[in-house]
Amino acid sequence: MPTIKSSYSGNLRTEMTHIQSGNKIITDAPIDNNGKGEAFSPTDLVAAALGSCMVTIMGIVAMRENLILEGLSWEITKVMQSNPRKISEIIVAFHWQSPPLDQKILQKLKNAALTCPVALSLDPSIKQTVSFNF
Repeated sequence: MPTIKSSYSGNLRTEMTHIQSGNKIITDAPIDNNGKGEAFSPTDLVAAALGSCMVTIMGIVAMRENLILEGLSWEITKVMQSNPRKISEIIVAFHWQSPPLDQKILQKLKNAALTCPVALSLDPSIKQTVSFNF
């Protein structure tokens, strides 16, 4: 059974619906690639998926350790190359103003992030640069 139902809306825009929840995502080609840049591009979603997956897996570890991740935030920078046009690097910078003091738990969270399913699924030619500012 499909997970996502998608359609082309024209003008380099797509619409995807997550079948189980009904949530929708629209993509648009970026301005530098003939699009309007009015929504996430498909490559933006790849970069966003990496950060989101990392935090989801960190959240699973945090639940197991009775730790709350409130205050954790992250920024993602996607670096594109040309010829061929593709993602060359995804930079994820985590920030946490009040992390737990237990270094062992912090290391578990970092390891969880670095081994999330999206990180392990991306082509090795895509450099993943991750900083943990906590």
